[in-house]
Amino acid sequence: QVQLVESGGGLVQAGDSLRLSCTASGRTFINYFVGWFRQAPGKEREFIAAIAGLIWSGSRTYYSDSVKDRFAISRDNDENTVYLQMNSLKPEDTAVYYCAADRTSYSTAARDFTYWGQGTQVTVSS
Repeated sequence: QVQLVESGGGLVQAGDSLRLSCTASGRTFINYFVGWFRQAPGKEREFIAAIAGLIWSGSRTYYSDSVKDRFAISRDNDENTVYLQMNSLKPEDTAVYYCAADRTSYSTAARDFTYWGQGTQVTVSS
């Protein structure tokens, strides 16, 4: 069993940066595929970034087109934490951000992830 806790959300202005953290407990998740998703009010949960487990692809990263030039995902295996650095934030980035993990080698579909955090709110004002 893996428990995930997100942190780092908040209220920022357009153009600002935030770094979200996803810390795992219960077991090490060095080999888990970890994704970040977001959900805005009235919209479906959207994949935005992921990082592969070390055993599968040496921590290869993946991004949606909407964030690939602004966001960066990374992992600190010693801290059992995955980060999402978000730069040049826009009002349309406003959403609840979730991290998720699974032992899969790759997926961008929310239904494929077994473990989820509780979410952290990011609000970007114009």
